[in-house]
Amino acid sequence: MIAHKNMCAVVVAAVLAATSTVKAVEAENPAKLKWSFAGLFGVFDRAQLQRGFKIYREVCQNCHSVSMLSFRNLADKGGPQFTPAQAQAIAAEYKVKDGPNDQGEMFERAGRLADRFPPPFPNEQAARAANGGAAPPDMSVIAKARSYERGIALFPLDVIMAYQEHGPDYIAALLKGYEDPPQDFALPEGSQYNKYFPGRGIKMPNPLSDGQVTYDDDSPATLDQYSKDIAAFLMWVAEPRLEERKRIGFQVMVYLLILAGMMYLAKKHVWRNVALHPDKLTPRAPTEYSR
Repeated sequence: MIAHKNMCAVVVAAVLAATSTVKAVEAENPAKLKWSFAGLFGVFDRAQLQRGFKIYREVCQNCHSVSMLSFRNLADKGGPQFTPAQAQAIAAEYKVKDGPNDQGEMFERAGRLADRFPPPFPNEQAARAANGGAAPPDMSVIAKARSYERGIALFPLDVIMAYQEHGPDYIAALLKGYEDPPQDFALPEGSQYNKYFPGRGIKMPNPLSDGQVTYDDDSPATLDQYSKDIAAFLMWVAEPRLEERKRIGFQVMVYLLILAGMMYLAKKHVWRNVALHPDKLTPRAPTEYSR
């Protein structure tokens, strides 16, 4: 009996110790930012998407792929809306593997609008070897896949306000979350300290800093602006039909409201005589019903 109690005490102590350790390295929640595409009627900022694409080309694409994005999407309505000629010029800057040719060999050619963005590495093993054993994730849907818990208290409010910007908030915060680790924090070898990353130890080095990318417009070349622009761009990559979905959803809701009103008026008309003259209702004999 005593041995059993001692064992229970050891188990409880281990659980409490593990819990305190988890809490000690728990990531901070990102701040809720303002986005042009937020809400029921939000739309993407074209200039911001073009700036975000510039950051992806000059920084992110060295390690991360967007395998589900085609060059033609850059000219689609609801996106960065480059002209078809601009999108074609961008595609031509990339080398795409094609083939086989008549000799049965693979070859490289200039990209076309129908091609998807080529990956920076030929395979996952090469990606791991070039990045200290950690393969950089594909960023096609990362803005929808990565999120964080805001708590059960805010869940009803998020539903009412149609809040779905967890991913962009997380990405923007992550890019600004690199810090020197606390003295009592055991940072894994080859990792960087980031207060917004789960476990706070991330393999990716700090990719952005002030003045690293020069914009074509008058937007500030700051880390804060970079993080917002690339987060917005990745949100569009993850959901390129967001504006169309919101527009159709609104139209459907209006249609359903009109239909509901018409059904209510029809019901009132059909049952009007019953409500006004219930005394005139007389039951019919069974023989009067058609067979």
